[in-house]
Amino acid sequence: MAKPSFPRPAFLARAARSAHPFRWVVAGVVPLGWGLVVGWWTPRGPGTNTEAVTSILVSLAVGGLAGWSSRSRWAMFAAPVFFALAVELVRWPLRGPTVDAPHLSGFGLGALLLGRGVHGLLSLLPLLVGAAYGAGLARRAAPTAGRRPVWTWLGRIGVGSLAALVALVTVGVALPAATAALPGGIAELTTVRGGGDRELGVLLRGTDRHAPVLLFLPGGPGGSEVGAVRRHLAGLERQFVVASVDRRGAARSWAAFPPSSSLTLDNEVADLLAVADRLRQRFGRPDVYLVAHSGGSLVATVAVQRRPELFRAYVGVGQAVHLLDADRSQYADTIVWARRTGRAELVRQLTELGPPPYPDMYHYEPLLANEAAAFDFDRTGSHEGRGGAGENLGVAEYTVLEKAHVLGGALDGWDVLYPKVQQVDLRTRVRQLAVPVYLVDGAHEVPGRLALTDQWYAQLQAPHKEHVVLDDAGHRSLYQRPGPFVDLLTRVRAETAGAGG
Repeated sequence: MAKPSFPRPAFLARAARSAHPFRWVVAGVVPLGWGLVVGWWTPRGPGTNTEAVTSILVSLAVGGLAGWSSRSRWAMFAAPVFFALAVELVRWPLRGPTVDAPHLSGFGLGALLLGRGVHGLLSLLPLLVGAAYGAGLARRAAPTAGRRPVWTWLGRIGVGSLAALVALVTVGVALPAATAALPGGIAELTTVRGGGDRELGVLLRGTDRHAPVLLFLPGGPGGSEVGAVRRHLAGLERQFVVASVDRRGAARSWAAFPPSSSLTLDNEVADLLAVADRLRQRFGRPDVYLVAHSGGSLVATVAVQRRPELFRAYVGVGQAVHLLDADRSQYADTIVWARRTGRAELVRQLTELGPPPYPDMYHYEPLLANEAAAFDFDRTGSHEGRGGAGENLGVAEYTVLEKAHVLGGALDGWDVLYPKVQQVDLRTRVRQLAVPVYLVDGAHEVPGRLALTDQWYAQLQAPHKEHVVLDDAGHRSLYQRPGPFVDLLTRVRAETAGAGG
């Protein structure tokens, strides 16, 4: 009995007539090869404007070749899929929320958008648009008879809209960062070579290029506070040449993020020492002032211990002493707060997790996401609001792409480095520093952190030490109360000037 025959769908029939098997091989191999290159070249996505524009233009060309070779609109689907598979394969050894498997949480959604979402805009979308136009041009070269159906015109409108989006994204990522000039002084966005020959982004600003150099290290692995320093601490520019450095993986240091296995406390310390030494040499200073915030203060303290001759004085803001003890104290206080305020779901989450330490950022999410609320205070008159670091992304010193990397870098850096440093205890590791030490805290700092700072401060030996507590401020006290902080740094400069100051 003969088998019944069914008519083949029109799009399959056209594909069979127009696409030789070799053409489909080309249409798959080219995007696959481009994906392998990108996975090696920019595994976490483009970090600079040049890389971003190059990614868009090459992806358009690769997509166009895939569409032309296949002569089928199916290349719009196949080219991005082959590309994405190749990228994921090459960067498989990397670790961090923006490259790991998606996670169903608030932080997980943010990591997905900041990682694969941004990468998709700069690579997958141009591949799709290129494939659509490539297939269209190839089909025009061998036209078929008959009126084009309505859905074809709708498809053209859709692809045209996506092409307009690609053009808009290209213009957006091509716009450079800038910093306002300081006549007679220095205002410069540059890079400085850190440890391991990795280039770190630095913003230099000062009304007098001959003033002492103040090196600022932000808090948190993968951290950048260029925006916050510019918005809130411009008063320092009249006293110092302020050098705000981006840590590995952050904003202008995006490409400096190493394989996760080699991101350690020693790497970060080596970066800080190298940057301090190069700034000292460039500006002809015998040493530099060092200011570090939060998690950056752990790196800074160890750096001062190793190479005290590089530093005139050390100012630690929201000083980290022993992360594990601080986290456990914060855990206990957060549960008490959650019970008192009727947050039963949060109590359940924290109870199931148990006290820290945890293996990754997602386990810390309930603590981190609720810290501002659990340790809230009256912010009337505060220079920086409840939004914290996120409020400071609007400055011209960040490109559009760098704004995304400020947040994405913080997620990846924190996830990779934090578990490696949470056992470091300055109470036993650093008992003496050979430079003047000034510790600054907000009166509303997390209580467990303040207690640890008091313990370390009591035993610390230094030529001069001082613990300053700023009223009406919390963990980000230098941005919340910049006036008193700038006044303190002015006094620090006067007290420590000495030769060459």
